[in-house]
Amino acid sequence: MMKKSLIKGSLVYFIANMINALIPFLLLPILTRVLTPEEYGQVAMFSLFIAGLSAFVGLNVVGAAARHFYNDDSSHASIRQYNSACLWILLFSTFLIFIITYIFSEALSDFLSLPVSWLYIALMSSFFSFLLQFRLSQWQVRENPVSYGVLQVLCSVLNVGASLYLVLYADNGSEGRIAGIAFSFLVCGLVATFLLYKEDLLGFSFLNKAYLKDALNFGVPLIPHIFGIFLLTSIDRFVINTELGLAHVGIYLLAYQLSSAISIVFDSLNKALLPWLYRSLSSGCTIIREKIVKRTYLIFISLIFLALLNFVISPIVLLFVAGDEYAEASKIISWLVLGQIFSGMYLFVTNYIFFSKQTAALSVVTICVGAGNLLLLFMLIPKYGLLGAAYAFSISMFFRFLFTWYLAAKKVEMPWLYFVKSRVL
Repeated sequence: MMKKSLIKGSLVYFIANMINALIPFLLLPILTRVLTPEEYGQVAMFSLFIAGLSAFVGLNVVGAAARHFYNDDSSHASIRQYNSACLWILLFSTFLIFIITYIFSEALSDFLSLPVSWLYIALMSSFFSFLLQFRLSQWQVRENPVSYGVLQVLCSVLNVGASLYLVLYADNGSEGRIAGIAFSFLVCGLVATFLLYKEDLLGFSFLNKAYLKDALNFGVPLIPHIFGIFLLTSIDRFVINTELGLAHVGIYLLAYQLSSAISIVFDSLNKALLPWLYRSLSSGCTIIREKIVKRTYLIFISLIFLALLNFVISPIVLLFVAGDEYAEASKIISWLVLGQIFSGMYLFVTNYIFFSKQTAALSVVTICVGAGNLLLLFMLIPKYGLLGAAYAFSISMFFRFLFTWYLAAKKVEMPWLYFVKSRVL
């Protein structure tokens, strides 16, 4: 029964994630023909600013609410109170960031090359994005992938539809694309909030200080973790642009986007597996934990085989999809795919740290590896060009997986060396 449920859940998450992942591919050839490079750059910086705000708007307490669901003493009333505490954190953090944005608006506007008004639109988008992710996570822990997928796809359709209308028909340029992004977050965030209230999962109830403290203890230590992820997944484009120029950024982005297709599978499987894993860990059964370890090793072996096969297949696929004009991208895509595979292996060990609620150490790992990635980029790109950036990505993802696995073993006791003990006995 668990296998059927896992396969069904993974399939639904996969389809929803695939639709979302297709958006950049569907819009890219249209937007690049309508928007100037400067306008397209503004859209990119706007999206990057939203991503940066996500570390501070709501202070990462979506995961805290999901983890609370699996507490032994959790009830509908306690879940509602905990979720309400998270809502207060969202409101307070957004207000604080609004004040900071207001004070430094001119400096931020110059740094990001964005109008001041767009900074506030990005903040609003991040606020409603939090509510959307909160609703989705509450469906995830309740193993309801269909509702999860429907709302996620609705947001994607609104994003594409509004953007195409405003850019192509209303001729609003980059403002149209940004308005389309903001509109989709606004509508879906409101829908998400309504559904949370409808299921009595959220409200402005009396603030429970214990729940507030627990949520903050979970979310605040993750702020450096989110920044570290930025150093791992986004900083390379800034370095490439500085060292090699904008044309090379385009080639690298093409290879990176194609390599990230495999991450959709990992993310879908992880989302379907997470409720079962938390439930199994909560049972405290040694036999079940050994089964988890065996299945994890089976996944790792499969991924290592896929990593080797990738060096043969990925360059052929890229040339088939993109053509000879992007032949240089075929030289780096295999290393980027290898990095994505290490990132997938990381997903299967990081959940133990979230289960333990001891997330501060994870932030240390991510920041250190992110800083190491930045150092590698400046060392390898001047010598190897784009291949150096791909090397840096793959190496960094490997060490992030390795260090996180070690940390997970420290935080949650699992029989990772069960085969050694069996031989001794």
